[in-house]
Amino acid sequence: MAKRCAFENTNEIGVFCALTNSYCLTGIGGSENFYSVFQAEFQNDDLPVIHATIGGCRFVGRTTVGNRRGLLVPSTTTDLELQHLRNSLPDKVVVQRTEERLSALGNIIATNDHVALVHPDIDRETEDVLTDILGVEVFRQTVGGQALVGSYSKFTNRGGMVHPRTTAEDLQELSSLLQIPLVAGTVNRGSDVLGGGMVVNDWTAFCGLDTTGTEISVVESIFQLGSQTQKNPLQQGTSNIVTDLRSSLIDQLS
Repeated sequence: MAKRCAFENTNEIGVFCALTNSYCLTGIGGSENFYSVFQAEFQNDDLPVIHATIGGCRFVGRTTVGNRRGLLVPSTTTDLELQHLRNSLPDKVVVQRTEERLSALGNIIATNDHVALVHPDIDRETEDVLTDILGVEVFRQTVGGQALVGSYSKFTNRGGMVHPRTTAEDLQELSSLLQIPLVAGTVNRGSDVLGGGMVVNDWTAFCGLDTTGTEISVVESIFQLGSQTQKNPLQQGTSNIVTDLRSSLIDQLS
């Protein structure tokens, strides 16, 4: 299911946290309450929650990108930070520093365990590193006319959300490219910065405190949280979202 939390006074939790199916990174120096939310959620899942910094900064969610196989960090990452990540992460996770000039990797790359969408101007070398380290197919794309695909989309192996201004044609094209159901939506009471406002993996999601009940129900439905895997999610995903939205609106009006 989806939970609400905040990092100090901000709802942009995706800036200070990165979550995959095999690890969770949280920015150092914040409230221990933020860290403990993730610790409590994953204590039975054998998924490590790790305090980290990148280049001495806390916004680990926007500077890194990864999946269950690996983690890419920017060139600003110090040797000490790199060693800490390698020591703390599971042995199967490969940590690689990349020389990409667009160093906010979380803003320019969106990925799950199979496919990655990247900024159209990304370096060819970074594209090769993504394929080698994360084991994904790479596609240069924009989302809703925005080149920062990592900021304006969020997807897992089971579903995804994209910028609310994404057209129906683009939504269908992206859905067939990623082979998962997609929906255009928001978090944090209308914010279109999905990558900054939420973190999600295949079985749980965390959104900012301002996220409304309707937005939560859309998140839980499209990412198929707390439900058994559907036999044909591409066909059933949209109808489930409509049903959940209708139920949520009726609850609010009654």
